[in-house]
Amino acid sequence: MPTDHIRYDVLTSEAMRGVLRKVLGDVATQGLPGDHHFFITFLSNAEGVKLSPRLLAQYPKEITIILQHQFWDLAVFDERFEVGLSFGGVAERLVIPFSALKSFMDPSVGFDLQFNVVETLATEPPPPVVAPSPNPIPIATALAAEKPEGDDPTTPEPGGGAVVRLDRFRKK
Repeated sequence: MPTDHIRYDVLTSEAMRGVLRKVLGDVATQGLPGDHHFFITFLSNAEGVKLSPRLLAQYPKEITIILQHQFWDLAVFDERFEVGLSFGGVAERLVIPFSALKSFMDPSVGFDLQFNVVETLATEPPPPVVAPSPNPIPIATALAAEKPEGDDPTTPEPGGGAVVRLDRFRKK
């Protein structure tokens, strides 16, 4: 197999993170437009992630946050973003490097990005996935649940948007 000296996988991943950086930057300055809201999944144990010890104990591998109505102080930088959220009534400040992201979804328009990130301990069982609450509570919070086999009606559907994984295009 030929060696990819250009590293298209890295370039594509960085371009996708650039989309997210731009979107979050616009939201930080102008707020969320229309019905847009975001589900952002990231590795909680990745380098540069800053969570309280309480959150890290509750979500040791990955966490999904929802940016919808109740978040504050969103700040976007070249390599990371920071946001204030409430978890169980306790205000928290999260620092999330773009390199720690696993997925980004805006279910209001069926937009979904999947990122290839190196798991800290790849031999362990897959990390839990997060499903939104079936209750229509307009808050930005983190939810966690083990992903069941088969369809889960509480898992947000991307609205028919296509998800493209880079590893589908790699020769094995």
